[in-house]
Amino acid sequence: MASIIPQTKSAAVNPLKSSQPLGAAFAFLGVDGAVPLFHGSQGCTSFALVLFVRHFKEAVPLQTTAMDELATILGGADHLEEAILNLKTRTKPKLIGVCTTALVETRGEDFAGDIAKIKLDHAEELAGTEVMLANTPDFDGAIEEGWAKAVTAMIEGITRPGEQVRQSKKIAILPGWNLTVADLEHLRETVESFGLEPVMLPDVSGSLDGTVPDRWIPTTYGGTGVEDIRELGTAAHCIAIGEHMRCSADALQRLTGVPYMLFHSLTGLKAADRLVSLLSLISGAAVPAKIRRRRAQLQDALLDGHFHFGGKKIAIAAEPDQLYQLATFFAGMGAEIAAAVTTADRSKILEKIPAESVQVGDLGDLETLAAGTNLLVTHSHGRQAAERLGIPLMRVGFPIFDRLGSQHKPTILYQGTRDLIFEVANIFQANQHAPSPETLDPFRNREIPDDLASSPLARH
Repeated sequence: MASIIPQTKSAAVNPLKSSQPLGAAFAFLGVDGAVPLFHGSQGCTSFALVLFVRHFKEAVPLQTTAMDELATILGGADHLEEAILNLKTRTKPKLIGVCTTALVETRGEDFAGDIAKIKLDHAEELAGTEVMLANTPDFDGAIEEGWAKAVTAMIEGITRPGEQVRQSKKIAILPGWNLTVADLEHLRETVESFGLEPVMLPDVSGSLDGTVPDRWIPTTYGGTGVEDIRELGTAAHCIAIGEHMRCSADALQRLTGVPYMLFHSLTGLKAADRLVSLLSLISGAAVPAKIRRRRAQLQDALLDGHFHFGGKKIAIAAEPDQLYQLATFFAGMGAEIAAAVTTADRSKILEKIPAESVQVGDLGDLETLAAGTNLLVTHSHGRQAAERLGIPLMRVGFPIFDRLGSQHKPTILYQGTRDLIFEVANIFQANQHAPSPETLDPFRNREIPDDLASSPLARH
């Protein structure tokens, strides 16, 4: 069990985490016809928007209530009402996801009451548009908590409560924030190959997959439909991925009675086997031949790649669930997790990290702890530390803005694990140091004892 070392610094040096409202907006972007709305100043929204656009290289529909000094003092209910009505009039979204920021949360306003009053006073005008609230102050938590709060809010606010007629083939899937577009597409194809019908909430593979619409659309143009969210209670089973999605799965089970199975990770042979076995059990079907073939390919990749991992020291900085996903992958390949840094200490998954300790901190802490390691694993903001330490960097998570195609890299199940093995092994091969004669023959210049120096063998 890893020991959790709390943050003690009063300031972050090269911050690791992204904010809660950004995480909530990320989740809302996985719903079709949605617009995330930051309740705060324009600066809060602009910073998040820049990160989204640089990471995805796409136009992102992110809006703001544009709180000014007067509204900050007197209250932002009027700004919130005006923003919601303007969005409804101009963009006609199917969902408006309100993400609160530190500016308004510090003042302690009744956001739920304000939104309830707005919906009541403008019921006719807002017909056909769901307005969801996620309380996400910047000063608490990180992207992981924000994502989970938004998903839970959508389930509690939209999903029809009560026991309903179950569709035996319908599977609700609650993916964690760290799954890429390629991961979600691969997961959907895997579930469908068993004859099952997956409904993902949220589904950024439909809205942030790089497709270009033939006309300008001011909202998201893909993802989970609002009606699909409403009918989640008709699913026969639910699969949640990541400890941070437990609260969302609990909410769905509490409201509708849908049972769930939680997977802490889908990366690695054992984790993939567990999911495939569950899908086979639910569907009553044998594992398809193409999935068996992918498993065989992963077995071969494990055999080919493990030589490059043995004895390597890895330094990782990521959100708790992604840290667990990556740390268990590296440890399973024979590497040592020499440094583990995360954003917050709330998640119980941190105790299961295969490392001596987990530091809650920033990339400055990672740089300090990573000296002497063989690989840095974090997002693009870790590139300066990697350069200073002379250690190669493997980019994961959010944001990745100095490389293309990060969202189209699979990291889960048999295929994703296989590709991760190849990626890491290739990094090690590209950065290996040529051995010198001294390292190859450490005894060449050794001191010869006097009693042996005079022997006949010493002269040959």
